[in-house]
Amino acid sequence: MSAVIQQQENPQSPGSWPGGDGGGGNWPRYPRLYEAIPDSGPTTGGNTVLLTGAGLQGTSQVTFGGIPATIVAQDPSGGSVTVIAPPHAAGTVQVIATTPRGNTNSVSYTYLVAPPSGPTVTALVPNSGSTAGGTAFAIIGTNLTGATVTFNGVPATGVSINAMGTVLTGTTPPGPVGNVPVVVTTPAGSTTVAGGFTYTAPPPTAASLSPSSGSTAGGTAFVITGSNLSGAVVTFNGVAATGVSVNASGTALVGFTPAGALGNVPVVVTTSAGSATVAGGYTYVAPPPPVVTLLSPSSGSTAGGTAFVITGSNLSGAAVTFNGVAATGVSVNASGTALVGFTPAGALGNVPVVVSTPSGSTAVVGGYTYV
Repeated sequence: MSAVIQQQENPQSPGSWPGGDGGGGNWPRYPRLYEAIPDSGPTTGGNTVLLTGAGLQGTSQVTFGGIPATIVAQDPSGGSVTVIAPPHAAGTVQVIATTPRGNTNSVSYTYLVAPPSGPTVTALVPNSGSTAGGTAFAIIGTNLTGATVTFNGVPATGVSINAMGTVLTGTTPPGPVGNVPVVVTTPAGSTTVAGGFTYTAPPPTAASLSPSSGSTAGGTAFVITGSNLSGAVVTFNGVAATGVSVNASGTALVGFTPAGALGNVPVVVTTSAGSATVAGGYTYVAPPPPVVTLLSPSSGSTAGGTAFVITGSNLSGAAVTFNGVAATGVSVNASGTALVGFTPAGALGNVPVVVSTPSGSTAVVGGYTYV
C-alpha cells in the first residue's frame, strides 16, 4: 500500500472481535484506511475516490479535511468505501472514515488547482461581412476571458468580453474576398471557429452623375463618382450604357448613355456585390437641332449627281433637300459632325439647301448654285 497507516488518537471502541486485532479472527478490532485511489483531485471536487481498508462496514461518514464527502458505495465485507470528493482549497488534507466502531486512521489526499480550460466557441454572429472590415461581431462560448481574436491572422479591434467570459464582441479587420479562419486565443489555449468568416465585396455607392441630362439620341459621355465601382455595369432605364470603364481605385466610372425616351429615368450601378441607384436619375431631353458650318462644293451640274459634304454638328439622322428635292446616298458619321451625299438634278440658279433631323431643320447659308 502506498499510504502509511496512521492510528487516530481519538478513542475507538474496544470491540471483542474473535482473535483480537486481526489475529486469527474475521475482522480487525479497529477500522482502518489503507489508501485513497486516486490520492489527488481537483479543488472543485466531484470526482470519485475509492478508499480501501478493513473493518469499514457501516461507514456513516467520510471527511476530507473535515468536509463530509458523499458516500456512494460500500463493500459489504468492509474492505472499501466509494465516495465523491467534496470541494476544498488546494493542498493536502487528511481523509477519515467514521464507522460504528469509531474513526479510522487518516490517509492523505491532495487537492490540485486545475489548469484553466481553453476557450470554446458555439457561435459567431454574423459570419460574413465587408472586405473593408468594420463589421461588428459577437462570439458566444465559454472560457473567453482574456481572449484575442484573429481573422485570417489579423487581429480584430475593439475586443470586449463580459464578466462571465461567455460573450466576446469586437470589429472585424479588413480582409480578402472569401472565407477565412477565425481563431480565439486565451492564455489557456486556442480554438478555431467552425465555419470561419466570409468576406464579401462591399456594394457600390454612387455619389454623383455628371451630366445629369442629355440627348434622347444617346451617346452623351458621363461620369459617375462613388466607391466600390470595380466591375460595374450601368443602366439607364434598364438599358446598358456603352464604353463603360472604371478607374483602379473603383471611385470613378465613365461611359456613354444609350438612347432613351424624353423624361427622367433611373440610373443603376450594379456589381457582383449589389446595386446602387443614382440619386436624381438622368433626364433625357430632345437633341439640339442640326447646325451647318459648311457645304462643299457650293455649286454643281443641273444634271445632279455631284458629291457633296456638309460639316456641322447634331447631324445624326439628317436628311438633305436641294430646292425641296431630297439628296441621295446621304450618310452621317458617328459623331454627327459630317454628312455626305449626292445632289439631285435641279434648274439653273441658286436654290435653298435644308438639313432636317428629328429635332429640327436648318438652312445652309448661301444655298447651292446649279450651273
